[in-house]
Amino acid sequence: MITPFAVLGRLILAITLGGLIGFEREVKKRSAGLRTHVLVSLGSCLIMLTSLYVFDIYKDIATLDPARIAAGIITGIGFLGAGAIIRSGEAVKGLTTAASLWLVAGIGMGIGCGFYLASLLTAVLAIAVLFFLGQLEKVISK
Repeated sequence: MITPFAVLGRLILAITLGGLIGFEREVKKRSAGLRTHVLVSLGSCLIMLTSLYVFDIYKDIATLDPARIAAGIITGIGFLGAGAIIRSGEAVKGLTTAASLWLVAGIGMGIGCGFYLASLLTAVLAIAVLFFLGQLEKVISK
C-alpha cells in the first residue's frame, strides 16, 4: 500500500512536471496552457493511483488489470486534444498543444505508478523539444 506521504509526493511531482510543460505553452499563448497541463497531469496521476489502489484492494478477490483504467486516460485525453486542434483553411493549429496534453497525461500516469525516472526524463526531453525545436523550426523556415 502506498503511504499518504508518497501519494502527496506523487501528486506534487505531477503538478510540477505538467506545469513546466504547460508553462511553455502558456508563454506561447496557446489554447491549453499552464492550468490545463497541470490538471491533465494531476488527474492522470490520481487515476493511476486509484487504479493501483483498486488493484491492491481486490487482488485476492478478483482478477483485475490495473492497466485497463490507464487505457481510459489515453482515450479521454484524445478527446481533449481534439478540442485543441483548429483547422483554418489549409492550416491546422493546435497539434503541438494536443500532443503536449497527451504527453503530460503519460507523465502523470508514470508518476502515479511510481515510474519517476522515465517521467522526469520525458518531461525534460519534452521541454527541450518545445523550446529548442521551436527555435530550430523558425531558423529553418527563414
